Amino acid sequence: MLKRTLTLAAGLALSVSALTAHAAETLRVSAIPDEAPTELLRKFKPLGAYLEQQLGMKVEFVPVADYPAVVEALATDRLDMAWLGGFTFVQVHLKTGNAIPLVQREQDAEFTSTFITADPNVKSLADLKGKTFAFGSVSSTSGSLMPRYFMLQDGIKPETFFSRVAYSGAHDATAAWVQAGKVDAGVLNASVWDKLVNTGKVDTGKVKVFATTPTYFDYNWTVRGTLNPALAEKIKQAFLTLDPANPEHKAILDLQAASRFIDTKPENYKGIEEAARAADLLK
Repeated sequence: MLKRTLTLAAGLALSVSALTAHAAETLRVSAIPDEAPTELLRKFKPLGAYLEQQLGMKVEFVPVADYPAVVEALATDRLDMAWLGGFTFVQVHLKTGNAIPLVQREQDAEFTSTFITADPNVKSLADLKGKTFAFGSVSSTSGSLMPRYFMLQDGIKPETFFSRVAYSGAHDATAAWVQAGKVDAGVLNASVWDKLVNTGKVDTGKVKVFATTPTYFDYNWTVRGTLNPALAEKIKQAFLTLDPANPEHKAILDLQAASRFIDTKPENYKGIEEAARAADLLK
């Protein structure tokens, strides 16, 4: 009887210890640095507070230096969840085999990239032959991979078509480069372009859109494959519960440039993987 009582007591102690450890857990979240770090943090703060409330645990935003750093941190379990582009999701998925895309914004099922210029003589890509051009990050889906893929489909190889190809590192930086005349044209995420226009951070009297890509799947929230499945499901439901009819939820959705979040799955990004292989960005 004494032995059984001691065993039971030990079991209860372990259970309390496990619950305490779980309560002290922190969900480590990051995002591909496709905008300035201050902007990424501003956009995440209300979402982080909402997730803390829904999950009953601390949620911490962990800034990263570049796109490969997000992929590596998620693949090595140093992050629990990250906002990824379609290409960075493919990279993580190929690296781990078990990364799980939970949700995407409704518009991510039909995403586009926007080509911009400050040169009034540029009406199409053909007018840019021999001129300078900027992509975002080399690992960006909407700022590099898919625009490059569609250009290749049209017989345009950037490195030989343009006099110089540069990488700004982020969508807002690309717009700034074009507006300042650092490059003749560039391409960026259509959603970021709209935000820059709406917030007056780009002068549409100087910079114009002259082309748009066909649609493709892009961003999603992905969790590491080793995350507790029950927690992953809870996170997913928290995103799906965000209701634009609720003013507090709408403020969160607006910062994420989302009308609402919907389910997604790895199969949605097969086209991105094929495009990356066609562009020799995956071996």
